[in-house]
Amino acid sequence: MKQVQVQLFGAFSELDSSREISVLLEGEQVADLRRALREMVAQRWPHFRIGLLDYSAFADEQRVLRDGDRLPDDGRVAILPPVSGG
Repeated sequence: MKQVQVQLFGAFSELDSSREISVLLEGEQVADLRRALREMVAQRWPHFRIGLLDYSAFADEQRVLRDGDRLPDDGRVAILPPVSGG
C-alpha cells in the first residue's frame, strides 16, 4: 500500500478545508490513484460531482502526469480540475 498526499485545487478544494487529503492505494501509477480517489470521494463526499475526476489532471511539482505514469517517490501530487474562461 502506498500513501499519497493530494493537494486540492478548484472544485476539489471543497472536499477539505486544509486543501489536502491523504489517499491510501495499491499500485504505483496515476491510474491507481484516480481509482482510489474515486472510491474515497464517493464514500466520504457522496454529493460531490464524481465525474469531475474523469476530466481532471494530476501533476507533481514539475509536470502534468498521465494515467500510465508512475507516481512521484515523495508521494505528493496535485489534482487539477479542468478550467474554462476567456
